[in-house]
Amino acid sequence: MRAIAVGAFRADPALVEVPKPEPAPGEVRVRVEYASLNPYDWQTADGSLEGQVPHVFPLVVGVDFAGRVDMIGRGDNRFRVGDKVFGRTGPAVGAGTYCDYVCVPQDAAVTLVPPGLDARTAAALPSAGMAAAQILEAAVLRGHESLLIIGAAGGVGSCLTQLARARDLRVIAAVRGDERSRMGSLGAAATVDTTRGPAADSVRAVCPDGIDALADLVSGTPEAFAVHAATVRPGGIALSTRGAATGAALPGSVRGIDFRLDPSPVLLDVLAAGAAEGVLRVPIDIELPLEKAPQALDRNRTGGARGKTVIVLRNHRHR
Repeated sequence: MRAIAVGAFRADPALVEVPKPEPAPGEVRVRVEYASLNPYDWQTADGSLEGQVPHVFPLVVGVDFAGRVDMIGRGDNRFRVGDKVFGRTGPAVGAGTYCDYVCVPQDAAVTLVPPGLDARTAAALPSAGMAAAQILEAAVLRGHESLLIIGAAGGVGSCLTQLARARDLRVIAAVRGDERSRMGSLGAAATVDTTRGPAADSVRAVCPDGIDALADLVSGTPEAFAVHAATVRPGGIALSTRGAATGAALPGSVRGIDFRLDPSPVLLDVLAAGAAEGVLRVPIDIELPLEKAPQALDRNRTGGARGKTVIVLRNHRHR
């Protein structure tokens, strides 16, 4: 089968042929129709989890997917052949989702695609939606009213903006470029263009007294994270999705959090219902065929994403 994979950490992702996987007991094999791109994908290929989980090379890239179950492993299983499913695979071990088929444990973060939700949107939802929901629970405590999102225009940021607005939070969206109209349509009360000067200065102009909570989806170093965290008022929370809170010089009484996603099929069901009902929009920026995925990964490294990139596999003949 076709797959986008790397032969070693930090190697360039490339289209390769790999054996079609066979489901182990308790697993399902899914014929992938769509996969979606997350920064996690190229970070993993660059070795972000090296030494933390086992890896198998060639390492197939990707974690999010939607498709149909085409084979069931031995033993009890909650799925059946032909089921439309979507979800997120576990920690990287080589079996990613930028490929024709993927095997996943039936008790993993995988669930049925509900009526009213198309497979393309379902594939774009797992990582971004689950991260947004769990970031909101981790970063926003009772009594907090304002949330600054650094990198708000991407998949996680777009979902987080909507979920925060639904909780009556005042969202300040920090993005690259003029995204006021789009972010406003998602619920942002104010939008800051980080290409027009330091984001912290613009945030202070909008919130002179500081913000209650920060969700930094971009900063990869404690120093960069600390600059944004300086806008948080005493007693607030500063959360990083890049592990940058550890070691950051934070204002006194501001609590730093390094966020870690905890995937759950139950949470997927809740998010999928919201997306199917139109309550949660999953903005999709671009669709690409599998062979264009390496270029998409390169573009994602530069930042400034506008919604999700979806990789299309369903129109190809599967081997």
